[in-house]
Amino acid sequence: MPAFNKILIANRGEIACRVMRTAQDLGYRTVAVYSEADADARHVQLADEAVCIGPAQVNQSYLVIENIIAAARKTGADAIHPGYGFLSENAEFARACEAAGIVFIGPTVEAIHLMGSKRLSKIAMLEAGVPCIPGYEGADQDEATLTREAERIGYPLMIKASAGGGGRGMRLVNDGSELAAQIRTARSEAQNAFGSGELILERAVIQPRHVEIQVFGDQHGNIVYLGERDCSVQRRHQKVVEEAPCPVMTPTLRQAMGEAAVKAAASVNYVGAGTVEFLLDASGAFYFLEMNTRLQVEHPVTELITGQDLVAWQIRTASGQPLPLAQENIRLTGHAMEVRLYAEDAAHNFLPQTGTALRWEPALRDGIRIDHGLVEGQAITPFYDPMLAKVIAYGATRDEARRKLLRAVEDCVLLGVNGNQRFLANLLGHPEFAAGNATTAFIGEHFAQDASLSPQPPSARELAVVAALLYQRSASSRAHQQQLAGWRSAGSAPWRFVLKQAEQRIEVELQVLGDGTQPRLLATVGEQAVELTLLAADGRWAHVELDGVRQRLAYHLQGDGIWLYGHNGNLELQDITHAPATGSSAAASGSVKAPMDGAIVEVLVEEGTTVAKGQLLVVLEAMKMEHPLKAGVDGVIRRIGVSQGDQVKNRQLLVEIEAAEV
Repeated sequence: MPAFNKILIANRGEIACRVMRTAQDLGYRTVAVYSEADADARHVQLADEAVCIGPAQVNQSYLVIENIIAAARKTGADAIHPGYGFLSENAEFARACEAAGIVFIGPTVEAIHLMGSKRLSKIAMLEAGVPCIPGYEGADQDEATLTREAERIGYPLMIKASAGGGGRGMRLVNDGSELAAQIRTARSEAQNAFGSGELILERAVIQPRHVEIQVFGDQHGNIVYLGERDCSVQRRHQKVVEEAPCPVMTPTLRQAMGEAAVKAAASVNYVGAGTVEFLLDASGAFYFLEMNTRLQVEHPVTELITGQDLVAWQIRTASGQPLPLAQENIRLTGHAMEVRLYAEDAAHNFLPQTGTALRWEPALRDGIRIDHGLVEGQAITPFYDPMLAKVIAYGATRDEARRKLLRAVEDCVLLGVNGNQRFLANLLGHPEFAAGNATTAFIGEHFAQDASLSPQPPSARELAVVAALLYQRSASSRAHQQQLAGWRSAGSAPWRFVLKQAEQRIEVELQVLGDGTQPRLLATVGEQAVELTLLAADGRWAHVELDGVRQRLAYHLQGDGIWLYGHNGNLELQDITHAPATGSSAAASGSVKAPMDGAIVEVLVEEGTTVAKGQLLVVLEAMKMEHPLKAGVDGVIRRIGVSQGDQVKNRQLLVEIEAAEV
């Protein structure tokens, strides 16, 4: 008899959907939990039952242990899978499940507690003989002690939150003059994200590879490793590309790292899925970073090269069954690569985006796997991590996997909310990455000037297509009203459209060159002329002919808004052709607006304060990250419209500065 029959997934988004898929395939009933903001989310729709556990804020819903236990009791769920993030590495949650007689699909309370602290786990690994980076992992956390220890370690060094991960509470310090400010920021971010401001310090290993080993243990004392994943390509210490196997791995090095990872797991009698993370330097030396006592975001690449379902392994070991394979039976075949699709604007310093997913079509084909929690019409809110989906490719070789992944990233359609697809595609196509040479310094050294990282104006061709679609809608509407089948006569005057992208105003003139339902059109944008034919447009896909080449483009029209999936990703424009004229505003108005929905963490100035351009005014928290908002001009604070703790909307006016006279 199985130890449990119904599994509650204490998570949301793609990981909740992914766990449900395997649980249901294995014959288990599933229960979703959701916040009020997630009532119509995909994971709720896929589950057999679902229970609302509170308001949108995570500290009132997904992080409330009592509400999740109550949901399990209400539905009769006798096991809980925590996914990743949220409560997945919370020892108190595992203990509460145990007290309630509910199976926690994860490691023991003791293992979670020890490995959940970078400070305590590093001490344990040093005792176990696992190679570690020199640093400070002491209990004294006052600033004077940290400053003294930093001087002993030397610069550059890393400040790291002892609890949690994902790059939060982590800062690189190159010089002692930066230390105090970086400690303050790291501690604040860690406290907000994980409820603990405890920090450790480590010597910075320059230009390493970030290589992690997947380990698995059962209740019978068996522990194995399932190869490695290279997660070197990172931004702000958050993983961007994950792949397996590591491009520079040798059988000897894999065995050494794998055995070190097993030694780390064995030191805490580990059960279930875990990941031991290492830094690998150019000489082949490796150092323990941390152990994650949960399923990793990037677990699909391991699944693809081993042919194993790691969630199934988790469920089976939690029910008391032994591991399905011994170490000598684990085989690695082919290559897999994964990227994370985020709702963020790479061209504006990766600012998280909120809005509505008006259109979502994942590009599924042979060798492509897409794990996601999206449905069309879903609101992307500021309350959760901005990751929307994972795009994963498998190939016989690394380059085949990379090539498949690049195409899949470009072909996924996301409209209504800006995504990071162009950034990902350009990165996958970069020669240094394609050659397998990327280290943790890759983005800073080889990618900092990429076009995806700065705003790009829409091309004349894209604007021509937008004008053609607006023309078709307007002309078709008039023709329908007049009960006519064709479009506007070619002899008429040119159409003129006025479009707006952010604060930029763009004019497009469109001339109809022929009659019929597919007339030739000539669009003029400034000095550029583009000839095209709009062959068909059904509200989702536009078929156009440009310079004799036919193309299919995704688009969405809603009210005065039009979204086009173009070369630089999600192009959003407003049709203001018939909007009333307004006076132009000054280039530097001194208005500081919220770049997204979020919460005010700190207001650092008062009305009447004199400020300089670039001075920090307000700190906004959204999607688990803090965002500093600075003065755009020299001047005096005229008005402050928010206070600490306020929830604000995108583009809401926060601070007004009266600009100093030049």
